Amino acid sequence: MSTDTFGTLGVPANLVNLLAAQGITTPTPIQAATLPDSLAGRDVLGRGRTGSGKTYAFLLPMVARLAQRKAPRRAGHPRALILAPTRELVTQIDTALAPLAQAAGLTSRTVFGGVGQGPQVTALRHGVDIVVACPGRLEDLIGQGHVSLADIEITILDEADHMADLGFLPGVKRLLDKTPRGGQRMLFSATLDSGIDQLVRRYLVKPVKHEADSPQSPVATMSHHVLHVTDDAYLPVLLDLAAAPGRTVIFTRTKHRAKKLARQLTASHVPAVELHGNLSQSARTRTMEAFHSGEVETLVATDIAARGIHVDDVGLVIHADPPVEHKAYLHRSGRTARAGASGTVVTMMTDDQVRDVRDLTRKAGIRPTTTRVTAEHPLLRELAPGEREFRAPAPVSAQVASGGNGRSGGQGRSGGSGRSGGQGRSGGQGRSGGNGRSGGQAGGRSGGQAGARSGGSGRSGGQPGGRSRSPRRTEGGRPRSGGAAAFSAGTRAGRRG
Repeated sequence: MSTDTFGTLGVPANLVNLLAAQGITTPTPIQAATLPDSLAGRDVLGRGRTGSGKTYAFLLPMVARLAQRKAPRRAGHPRALILAPTRELVTQIDTALAPLAQAAGLTSRTVFGGVGQGPQVTALRHGVDIVVACPGRLEDLIGQGHVSLADIEITILDEADHMADLGFLPGVKRLLDKTPRGGQRMLFSATLDSGIDQLVRRYLVKPVKHEADSPQSPVATMSHHVLHVTDDAYLPVLLDLAAAPGRTVIFTRTKHRAKKLARQLTASHVPAVELHGNLSQSARTRTMEAFHSGEVETLVATDIAARGIHVDDVGLVIHADPPVEHKAYLHRSGRTARAGASGTVVTMMTDDQVRDVRDLTRKAGIRPTTTRVTAEHPLLRELAPGEREFRAPAPVSAQVASGGNGRSGGQGRSGGSGRSGGQGRSGGQGRSGGNGRSGGQAGGRSGGQAGARSGGSGRSGGQPGGRSRSPRRTEGGRPRSGGAAAFSAGTRAGRRG
């Protein structure tokens, strides 16, 4: 085991102290391997799997070298550039960068699309040291004359293979062509394929290559399980796992599925937020704030989040839809068991997915434990320990999910007396008779006397009012007498969305 510390690797004392204050004292393998070369100004090609600590591996030397070579800020002329493929990843990088930059007397600015460019232009006009950007918006601002890359001393590409997968390489090349030759360039990624070689040959000078692990090397603290379920058991099993305490990330293949599944979970009193490409930037920000803060512990996302989020203490990742290819499986799974923590990865598999899942895990180098389960199977309590909890979502979560109108704001989904006003989903009779989806009382998807989708005793009990009528409710033992039982009725056919 290496005895290196950040100090012995050459990181300046003020940054070492800042890391220590955050409880970060031992370099990860990718950090220990690359820091001596990157701090010395060499071009670096670093590969480490998701969660291996790549962000600090390039932030620390960048900040240290910029601080060492003080230079006055020039309007529209940053000194360092970090390129990343998604808005979420850009934001995450800048969040990690901010305290380091402040300690070194440096400033930074994020640049990405989906938001107005005014604040970005203003910050660039005033002068910043470091720009953390998505390629598209940065090219736009360069074309408008708001920023120049002529003074860039250090360029970093993060998740370069994902940028290649998304078709960003032509834009990345155009941006790199605008940076001075002879500046330091560092390329970090979880894999080194998808056209990365051409970037390396064209833009890195005698790069030092470091691979902290094999792309398929197993994570010792990560356990993999495949849950073989029938169509009827699919949603109840998913609900049981999501209702356990702790942060959970659930992945779907499509934006529509992410939105639908988040609403189904929330309707069954397991608050969930969604993250996908159809959301505005403000909605995506609210989603991540709610998930980061712990206000909502379940995030339902498309693959945009496999590379774009870094949240501590995610104990469970669920592939609600198995991904199409093995790299996506590895990147999704990397949301848990980060930086030495333990985590569990669950893949939901129906009868028609057996061959696809078997091929997927084989290519990923994973040997999961496969178990045929129902919602009552004891394995679910082993995979997601703790008492299942069903509670109404908080107002901020509701605003995140529905764009601000309070999906659960006490009066039903649309703030009136049920989903479409009046007495329930269709103004009187509801989906399957009785008194409507919300029981004909005072709205709310889960309130009412005969509320649930299939009639009976209501989705989560027999009181009137909205989905948020109860501040918090915990059901011990088997929790599906109210929440999950009604959840599964009438939704079985909706699994594929």
